[in-house]
Amino acid sequence: MEDKGRLQEVDLSSSYEAAMEALSSLISRQKRGTEPKKAGKFGLMFKYLQVAGLDKSISELKIMHVAGTKGKGSTCTFSEAILRECGLQTGLFTSPHLIDITERFRINGSDISREKFLYYFWGLWHQLKEKNVDGLLMPPLFQFLTLLAFKIFLCEKVDVAIVEVGIGGRWDSTNVIKQPVVCGITSLGMDHMEILGDTIEKIAAEKAGIFKHSVPAFTVPQLEQAMSVLTEESSKLSIPLEVAPPLDSEKLKGLKLGLAGEHQYINAGLAVALCKCWLQRTGYTKVLLKDDLEGSLPEEFLRGLSTANLFGRAQIVNDKPEKFDENSELNGYCGNLIFYLDSAHTPESLEACAKWFSNALWDNQHPTKNDFINEPHGNSDSQCSMKHCNQPERISKKILLFNCMEKRDPQLLLPQLMKTCTSSGVQFSKALFVPSISTYHRVDSATSPVPSNPSGEVSWQSTLQRTWEKLIHRKDVTTVNGLKLHNTHNSSSNGFIEVDPLDKCDLAGNHYICSAVIPSLPMAINWLRECARENPSIRFQVLVTGSLHLVGDVLKLLRR
Repeated sequence: MEDKGRLQEVDLSSSYEAAMEALSSLISRQKRGTEPKKAGKFGLMFKYLQVAGLDKSISELKIMHVAGTKGKGSTCTFSEAILRECGLQTGLFTSPHLIDITERFRINGSDISREKFLYYFWGLWHQLKEKNVDGLLMPPLFQFLTLLAFKIFLCEKVDVAIVEVGIGGRWDSTNVIKQPVVCGITSLGMDHMEILGDTIEKIAAEKAGIFKHSVPAFTVPQLEQAMSVLTEESSKLSIPLEVAPPLDSEKLKGLKLGLAGEHQYINAGLAVALCKCWLQRTGYTKVLLKDDLEGSLPEEFLRGLSTANLFGRAQIVNDKPEKFDENSELNGYCGNLIFYLDSAHTPESLEACAKWFSNALWDNQHPTKNDFINEPHGNSDSQCSMKHCNQPERISKKILLFNCMEKRDPQLLLPQLMKTCTSSGVQFSKALFVPSISTYHRVDSATSPVPSNPSGEVSWQSTLQRTWEKLIHRKDVTTVNGLKLHNTHNSSSNGFIEVDPLDKCDLAGNHYICSAVIPSLPMAINWLRECARENPSIRFQVLVTGSLHLVGDVLKLLRR
């Protein structure tokens, strides 16, 4: 593919943070362009492939290409785990990352090591930088990361490359893939409308842009308008579009999906269909012959579905006590502060998140995963084998920790979240609105320093709080989609914003504070920890959602 001697000259001593600085320089602050501009930007990807020496070799990759609005990452994760259990060497490219950039590149189920990342990163960086003097500018961030993924997968000689689309499909950087083995479209919804269009039909057409001649395509049950467009687009290419049904839980033979939530059965069903097709088309049929293709699933599929894992999606993390001895019996410690993290950020995904959170709270058969995060970085949380605590006398308080991007409408997001939780009998004792640490114009790593002084800009969080207060006190709205929401609080939140949020928490009393804006995330985490310390008889269950950045930032802080 390229001169190995040259790769040996890449300076691997370059610091990881220097690589993050280099990546940050590729982030464009310009608004996304019109259709012709998108086409022109997309066309540059083929030049970048040529400069990187990947234009011919990319066809050697046996790719599964997946687009969609919701469930792309989960479907790709299920698919990778299944094919890895089938004995294949796997490569997985997903976006965005939550904690560290290496999450985007998985080899055989593990994030690429920092050493390998730096090796491939600087090799590609210098290749493209040399052409910069010839008038070819460096690619934007996601285009660079897509090129890097192809380079990594080719050099690591993976058997299968599972590639998740970034945004849309037709003009996405990953769509330089000319002949994937199979394509998939996950659930579609209204998201990134400023880029993809303001109707479900326009969004479906953009997603269907990954369809290719002679390449089988699969999707999940969709809204009628979206399905009509997908079917029409596939017909233009004379390819059948198969609808994969949600996975029947009976086929799991008593196992549970590795990714929690009822909506994951939809993603798992699509992953099974994609993997079966990929195995059949590439000649790896030995696994499929073990079982009736229309009946039970092969053992390899079951292992993959039950062991798949993905940061920040229906993830439960117990905050580690200050003085925790992993070798002790913990004296019955169950965790007074439990974080439920899900990166949902659309009305539909927040509904699924709320259902998962409610089920996780009330399902007594669900063993609380004690993921005490104590490593600066790694592939998975360190887990302690502990008995499930059954202490019915312990009071439980639910807290919402929320943020979302300013382009999103909180009057669509927050009512959906509250409605779904309330319908399951879940009430939040308080909601905390806090800005994320991560910025949209910088690539940070798991070990990047946390800003010590918050910017103090919380006007957007105040907007979120006002929206929440109206819902809680029923000031401007009486129902949410026909469902009346009852306020169980005995007092308003007046005064809480005016006190120091690090003051002692008195949730055990008869008065509750509905919400607060806290100017920094570290302050919010410290406040929650103080609540847990000062109220040992109360279990604090914190739902963290609304933003990928927020979930990633919380995970970073808990790891420290």
